[in-house]
Amino acid sequence: MTTFVLVSGGYTGGWIWRDVAAGLRAAGAEAHPVTLTGTGERRHLGGPGTDLETHIEDLTQVLDHLDAPDVMLVGYCYGIYPAVGAADRRPDRVARLVYLDSPMPQDGRSMLDQVREQMPEGATRGRVLGLRERAEGGWRVPAPTRQEWQEWGNLAGVGPQALDRIVRLASPQPLGPLDQKLRLTGAAAGLPVTGVFCTEGGSMDIATLEGLVASGLPLVQGLAAPAHAFFEIATGHWPMISTPGELTDVLLRSAEGEGHRLAAPAARV
Repeated sequence: MTTFVLVSGGYTGGWIWRDVAAGLRAAGAEAHPVTLTGTGERRHLGGPGTDLETHIEDLTQVLDHLDAPDVMLVGYCYGIYPAVGAADRRPDRVARLVYLDSPMPQDGRSMLDQVREQMPEGATRGRVLGLRERAEGGWRVPAPTRQEWQEWGNLAGVGPQALDRIVRLASPQPLGPLDQKLRLTGAAAGLPVTGVFCTEGGSMDIATLEGLVASGLPLVQGLAAPAHAFFEIATGHWPMISTPGELTDVLLRSAEGEGHRLAAPAARV
């Protein structure tokens, strides 16, 4: 039986995975949506000391307490940072890392560092880098308003009722996890990876990634390894809400090692 651990992104919690978790279980898999400390129904447990290590420990404890030794660890958006950190601490517990419409965390950099270094200049970059100024008490960023979700949330495919639920359940986001640098030992570097791109309104798809690999960009060269695979879903940034059936199918296929393989870069003379 395949076991999935599903890690949410900022301002949310395990509730975003309701339909996907149900679909995975109906297919005979185990599904464990995780709410990170200080978010969702665990918002009351957050504080000024809540940081990335807190969230890594949340996931490490989940991995330690599961009977399954080979987990499909799915990190969505910010959630990929603690997912990669937990895989680094427990590589023997993880069968595959799934990057769901997420960045590629790097050792020694925080999420805000990578936004600063890699995101093009513009309103979105400025909004993310302005989180510190909006943090209440210096540590907790208020949840977006309905208007802010509509303006910044890449909600393609999310209907009005689903948006109502997002607005109702969204929680403040601790700033510390976004600002603390990720520290990796390299223990999980050999784990198989699946990348899932949401292509409506996104900046990345398989063709773009293949171009980056072909260009020789060092950060992505390892993604052409045979164990790594990729999928696209034609929706916005909330596939577990906008297209839960398709995302469920993609996750089940990723557990079987399916997906598009990247061509290895041509040798440079």
